Amino acid sequence: MQMCGVFQTLGPDVFHALVRGISIGKLRTYQVYERFKLRARLVKLNAESLRKAEPKFWARIEAGEEDFATDLSQVFLLSHLEMITEVLNFLGIPNEQGFFDKDLKPEEYLKEGWQKRVFDEFAGKYPREILLFYINHLDWELTKTDQLFLPAA
Repeated sequence: MQMCGVFQTLGPDVFHALVRGISIGKLRTYQVYERFKLRARLVKLNAESLRKAEPKFWARIEAGEEDFATDLSQVFLLSHLEMITEVLNFLGIPNEQGFFDKDLKPEEYLKEGWQKRVFDEFAGKYPREILLFYINHLDWELTKTDQLFLPAA
């Protein structure tokens, strides 16, 4: 499954919450502000422009713009690095402030049922939408799975 498929399966409500959680400050800190502004086709990048552009972003996801979806996923993740670091530490995955070696052998860390364990551990601490997105993104990135984790509501 590609990243557009992950977003589409999670649905527009989750997508809406993810866009609302974008941290402009973290984009500047990690020097992706200008790149994302360009990729998002925005003249200004702030909370209001993101809110107004959200329907266009969703249309691009539905159209299958995979490069945009990948960039957008990085923006969502950078905006929640604290959570990512905690999840990786919980799973025992070696990382540097949320970033891990791309050659990591996932089978050592992602034992059967890991998604539910992570969800149960962090569901009360972080918004459901970003937690679900990260669990599925991590699974997609490390195991190239075609199945999404969606716990019962």
